Amino acid sequence: MKRPTNRRVISIIAGLVVLVGGIWGYRAYKAREEGDVQYQVAPVARGELASQVTASGTLSPLVTVQVGSQVSGRIKDLFADFNARVHKGQVLAKIDPELIQSDVTKARANLAAARAAVTHAEADRSQAKLNNDRQKALAAKSLVAQADADNALAALKAADAQVDAAKASLSQARAALTQSETNLAYTTIVSPIDGVVISRDVNVGQTVAASLQAPTLFTLAEDLAKMEVHTSVAESDVGRLSQGMDVEFTVDAYPSDRFHATVKEVRYSPTTVQNVVTYDAVVSVDNRELKLRPGMTADVTFLVEKRDNALMVPNAALRFRPPPDVLARIGWKGPQGGDGRGAQVGARSVATSDPPAGAGGAASAPATGSRGNGSGSGSGNGSGNGNGSEILSGGAAAGAGGAAARSADGARRGRGGADRANRRLVWTLGEDGAPKPAMVQIGISDGRQTEIVKGLDEGDQIITGVVGAGASQADQSQGGGNTPGQRGGGGGGRRGGMGRFL
Repeated sequence: MKRPTNRRVISIIAGLVVLVGGIWGYRAYKAREEGDVQYQVAPVARGELASQVTASGTLSPLVTVQVGSQVSGRIKDLFADFNARVHKGQVLAKIDPELIQSDVTKARANLAAARAAVTHAEADRSQAKLNNDRQKALAAKSLVAQADADNALAALKAADAQVDAAKASLSQARAALTQSETNLAYTTIVSPIDGVVISRDVNVGQTVAASLQAPTLFTLAEDLAKMEVHTSVAESDVGRLSQGMDVEFTVDAYPSDRFHATVKEVRYSPTTVQNVVTYDAVVSVDNRELKLRPGMTADVTFLVEKRDNALMVPNAALRFRPPPDVLARIGWKGPQGGDGRGAQVGARSVATSDPPAGAGGAASAPATGSRGNGSGSGSGNGSGNGNGSEILSGGAAAGAGGAAARSADGARRGRGGADRANRRLVWTLGEDGAPKPAMVQIGISDGRQTEIVKGLDEGDQIITGVVGAGASQADQSQGGGNTPGQRGGGGGGRRGGMGRFL
């Protein structure tokens, strides 16, 4: 008796499972067929928004001096180390002076010999002068031959020249002594500035050779309280920077701290690496707390423009497109062809007209559009001309004619409008749960949020995505890029639509 009862219970449970599964499947099928989708929405809110340019660079002191040696020798003593504060004229190191001291002694001996040579030459000149005077007097009385008098005169002139040569050798000896004494003084390395030792490149006992270039012994920073960051800014962003602009940056050593600075200068000299052109923007940094150190990598953010109370929406709202079946239900369909962004502009006619009649807001016939450079006409109660053509069909769309008239007026206003490139189409969630198109004018963006200059009010529910059955359809309906600065194909059609509807 128990076995038939168990089978009956199992059969009942299986039947219920099949029934529930069938009901769920039928509802899912109907929901997909009817285009019943759920939307991700975000409120249009106010807040702080900033347009920024980012770059990276390296911190460095304003003045850096490399202290080297002009003479060769072995390091005998060191009087400064890393991070030591030094003053101008302070002794930093000494090079063993023994070899150079011997050169000084030798130079002094040579100077003494040169002085003795001058004395000897002057004595020879005095003797030659006396002999010349004697021979000259005897020759006047014809007591000696004229040749002897001439020889005495020549000897006097040679003695004068010998004195001049000895004096020149004396000057050379003095110069050699001065050079040797100077080299001896250079064995004492002193600080040329007041600053901090940020690098020491030698040790006691190490030999330095100054044959071709002066070896670096110390690197001094004049003032670490004032530093600068040399950043590499892309050529596409350098035009947005200016002197005195506010800057914020972070370093890996203090990830939670944001340091403030200003732009000192934007240099004209370009740097090209693998066909990428960058420019050096120098940022002045106040480092009074001495937290920042030379060589740190700084992630710099240039604050180009800032809004304290901006009306803004997520960037996802600018990229959103409803699924095609939803567009058909609300009586609007983007123009055939184009880049998707041109299609959004055509929605202005629906956004400014009365909602079409029908169940769930669906129209009996969708609107179709085309783009060109000729004149446009609309069927209904109005007509208009623009840079592109828009043909609206379907008598059930009662407001289509009025929309065409308004679009013609929009074409006249839009010709030559400076802000035309800043117009975007977004979709708001209506009270009936259906998406409604709205044309807005955008402002600055920080990469996540975009400013809305006009077209929306604070608190409006803006659609940012689709969840549920229509998500895949919504993904397929996405057009070209709609974030600020992006462009797609179909430029001719887009321009036609812009002239007509903006």
